[in-house]
Amino acid sequence: EVQLVESGGGLVQPGGSLRLSCAASGFTFSNYAMSWYRQTPGKERELVAVIGGAGTTRNLADSVKGRFTISRDNAKNTLYLQMNSLKPEDTAVYYCNTRAYGRDYWGQGTQVTVSS
Repeated sequence: EVQLVESGGGLVQPGGSLRLSCAASGFTFSNYAMSWYRQTPGKERELVAVIGGAGTTRNLADSVKGRFTISRDNAKNTLYLQMNSLKPEDTAVYYCNTRAYGRDYWGQGTQVTVSS
C-alpha cells in the first residue's frame, strides 16, 4: 500500500524558513517523480515543485523560485521541501504527491502558516 506522510509544518514569521519532509512507503520510491502541492481554503490545489526519480530533474513554480528547493533522498525514501524567505502568501496546507500504478497518491498534508 502506497503511503505518504508529511511533516515539518508550523508557524513561522515572514522571512523565516521551514523544511518539510515526506516519508514514502509501499512503492519503489526511486522509480517515481515526486511533487509538492499546496492549497488554501476556497482555492485549487497548486503545484509547487516536482523532482524526477533520480533527483536530477527539478521544476519549481514561478512564485517560489529562488526561495524553495525540492530534493529527495532515495536511500531514505524521503522527499523534502526547503522553504526560505517565507511570505504570508505561502500560508497553506502542503501535500506531497506521486503518480504510481495509474493513479495519484496524496499525503494527509501539513499546515504552514507564515505570520508575525
